Amino acid sequence: MTLPNAYAIRMHQTGGPEVLQVETAPPRAPGPGEVLVRQTAVGVNFIDTYHRTGLYRMPLPFVPGSEGAGVIEEVGEGVVHVEPGDRVAYTGRGTYTTHYTGPAAGVVPLPAGISDEEAAAVLLKGMTAWMLLEEIRPLQKGETALIWAPVGGVGSLLTPWAKHLGARVIAVTSSAAKAERAKALGADEVVVGYDDVAKQVRALTNGRGVDVVYDSVGKLSAEASLSSLRPRGWFITYGNASGAADPIPPGRLAACGSLVMTRPTLFNFTDTPESLARASRRLFSLIEKGVLSADIGQRFALKDAAGAHRALESGTTTGATLLMP
Repeated sequence: MTLPNAYAIRMHQTGGPEVLQVETAPPRAPGPGEVLVRQTAVGVNFIDTYHRTGLYRMPLPFVPGSEGAGVIEEVGEGVVHVEPGDRVAYTGRGTYTTHYTGPAAGVVPLPAGISDEEAAAVLLKGMTAWMLLEEIRPLQKGETALIWAPVGGVGSLLTPWAKHLGARVIAVTSSAAKAERAKALGADEVVVGYDDVAKQVRALTNGRGVDVVYDSVGKLSAEASLSSLRPRGWFITYGNASGAADPIPPGRLAACGSLVMTRPTLFNFTDTPESLARASRRLFSLIEKGVLSADIGQRFALKDAAGAHRALESGTTTGATLLMP
């Protein structure tokens, strides 16, 4: 299939945002078990920057991107849960493109009440929040959670979701403006800045510490996260916005009170059509009920993916970032 305006963002080497190049990319016809989607919106996630820099190694040349939304153009043999014309969202590899061909198993139909932009903004990030709050270690009513980066792509969903579950939320963010946004999302208290975080958290919890930490910052936050937990608390690290955290020996967890530490990956929790459907249904239901919203902070043209990466890595973005084909 040849379309004159079809293109992809491809990288031939790792490096800064400038390695993201616009290249012609004719859509590939779907094979058995695959779909072809004409994209209407593409989600940008921090993991995309890890692929670009080489922190997470991928074979080159490589098209970044892990989620998107659009309209089914064609389906391959054996695909029965979607058909041409359906609006869908999906997770997959290589989504920085005008047309996406990939496994139908990663595609979910969109409810009428969820727009394409909403789906592209929240699917991967929202299912990550689902995994963190309800699958790995279900957050309980009355517990206290510490959430780093509460107004980022995942954090802006984690914060109101945790409140919906009945938890007390202490948030850590980098500026007063972001602190106000965190409070609007439901945070009970906000620590501004990364100095003496554990000391402030201890003061807010009468010396006890929090039950669970959700840490997407990494290198700058790991030590404070460990020191903010109560005995037998959970340290859930799921990102490296400031760089990879230094190695933590098992004895450090024991010294801090027999802590539990995990570094989950969403794809291990949505690796079957059934688990993907369960995660997306839960996410979409909370959006339709008004518990969550697709907080789209900024939009970039797909051809300006490099600009989107610069903004994301600068720490100036809030909510979700979209690329528009």
